[in-house]
Amino acid sequence: MAVRSYAAPPTPWAQGLAEPQIDKTAYIHSSSSIIGDVKVGANVLVAPGTFIRADEGKPFYIGAGTNVQDGVVIHGLEQGRVTGDDDNSYSVWIGHDTSITHMALIHGPAYVGDNCFIGFRSTVFNSRVGDGCIVMMHCLIEDVEIPAGKYVPSGSIITSQDQADRLSDVQAGDVSFAKHVIGINDALRSGYHCADDIACITPLRVQDNHKISHNQPSNQPISVEIVTGMNTNSTTSDVATQVLGQIRQLLSQGYKIGTEHADDRHFRTSSWTSCAPIQSNRETEVIAELESCLAEHSGDYVRLIGIDPKAKRRVLEQIIQRPNEKVVFNASALNSYTPPSSRSHASSNNTSTGISSDVAVTINQLLAQGNRVSVEWVDERRFKTGSWQTAGAITSVSELQQITAEHQGNYVKIIGTDPKSKRRLVETVVQRPNGKFIPNSAPKSNGNYGGVNNSNSDASTQIHQLLAQGNRVSVEWVDERRFKTGSWQTAGAITSVSQLDQITSEHQGDYVKIIGIDPKSKRRLVETIVQRPHGKVSGAATSSSTTKAVGFGTVISNHSSYSAQSSSSLNSDLASQVSQLFAQGHRVTVETVDSRRFKTGSWQIAGVISAIAELDQIIQDHSGEYIRVIGTDTKSKRRVLELMVQRPTK
Repeated sequence: MAVRSYAAPPTPWAQGLAEPQIDKTAYIHSSSSIIGDVKVGANVLVAPGTFIRADEGKPFYIGAGTNVQDGVVIHGLEQGRVTGDDDNSYSVWIGHDTSITHMALIHGPAYVGDNCFIGFRSTVFNSRVGDGCIVMMHCLIEDVEIPAGKYVPSGSIITSQDQADRLSDVQAGDVSFAKHVIGINDALRSGYHCADDIACITPLRVQDNHKISHNQPSNQPISVEIVTGMNTNSTTSDVATQVLGQIRQLLSQGYKIGTEHADDRHFRTSSWTSCAPIQSNRETEVIAELESCLAEHSGDYVRLIGIDPKAKRRVLEQIIQRPNEKVVFNASALNSYTPPSSRSHASSNNTSTGISSDVAVTINQLLAQGNRVSVEWVDERRFKTGSWQTAGAITSVSELQQITAEHQGNYVKIIGTDPKSKRRLVETVVQRPNGKFIPNSAPKSNGNYGGVNNSNSDASTQIHQLLAQGNRVSVEWVDERRFKTGSWQTAGAITSVSQLDQITSEHQGDYVKIIGIDPKSKRRLVETIVQRPHGKVSGAATSSSTTKAVGFGTVISNHSSYSAQSSSSLNSDLASQVSQLFAQGHRVTVETVDSRRFKTGSWQIAGVISAIAELDQIIQDHSGEYIRVIGTDTKSKRRVLELMVQRPTK
């Protein structure tokens, strides 16, 4: 085992030269350092570039089965201790089977329990994180105790116990993800041990050399077959014809050819790896190189890449092989190839393809206008967080049909992009789980969103006005749990009210908001919540809390009077001042802070609003906190109003 460890240096507060105690089954990478009184349990992995320093605060404890990943720093203050599970005092205690992921910082006094997950670049300081907690990426946990089994969303700043107590519980999917990370790193630990053991690595090298000797490319073309339940010859011919035709067309237009491959695991995360570069532009040599890549990665996904060498951009991404399927190249197929532009599109509108006629027409129109059409997919678990995976660009409806068939249990969407302006023209979900296709529906006359009646049709009117003025309208959503931390997820841009109807129906239990953006100045014109959980459409809010609405802010510029909305929970003076900001085209931002942070002026942005009703809603959501409104002149970029509208009840 490669271990780089040292005794703690003698200091005025620690004269002892304590050294790490590392279990023989643990693995410490040679580029990492462990200094001082650190106890490392069985089967622990300390990855490259990690620094564990018990030279000020000490001792440290790292439990069995835990993985400390690349770039992690663990350190402690001289003062302050936590009580470990063995009832002894520690500067840092990390339980068993816990993941401390890339670039995280654990700074003592700190306690992290068993079966926890601390995400990338997150910080834990002077805190206790209970067993089974999931802390996602870029979080700050300071001066609090997180109860066991709680979930901390990415980007959260948890610095008060009230915030910690409001955290929601970990879900089954989160636990599964954490266990998956543990399994991956346990395999890495075993692999590192084997790499350092000549008796372990020698048989693997012999086996690898044996494989290489049997896979040397010969002068004869490699011919393989598709393994399917279909007619092998006809299927092989169809695939070869299409692929060879694509190659001929790309080369005739002066494009370069490339190839990429990915195994099943990396395909799910779109982590493609390039095969050897194809430098030639001769058809036979390109095909030979492509056959070599296919043969070398016969059990993987392989895709064909068309590259414009002048613009240095990709013009084609097409999967030509999937696991257990292999392509045959037949020279005679070149003579029978017909370019895509001359083919009939009649089959695109055929309902037997499973693609609705509306979607087919949209794709054909985008391609005919020279736009790029790409496809993305996501499973039901990641759909909630908007973590879409790319399936590549398509050049025909049949390719979309193929992708939807591969992802019948997932969501699939198409994205139309203008390659010149590099902006999205269309973003539409075309399939839901279990292969259910989504047609492009016409706007509903009653102005419903997701089955929820909006009698005033305010959102519908706003969308039509924004689109008519050439602005961009995008939609974001968030569940009740992440709404408290403002962790909105994008649902994409829309071009009609019917698309908003579709999104709200998919997120009936969530908050949904629309955002209008001026594409020239790139500033937000409108930001309005149009739906709250359980399909409740946002409207004028009424405050039932005991929090006081007060006004002691300083008005920096003079405003003429403006009638306030009578339905507002604010007093008339406050509502009038906020309404004046809207009337004069200023940007209105709302900020909140709890009583503890108020003393240090650590305000948090609650969002940009465009109506009094939204301010009412924020007041309800943050009933125990200070709230202030800031008006900003977007042209001069200066504050014209700073107004406190709420103080906590004492």
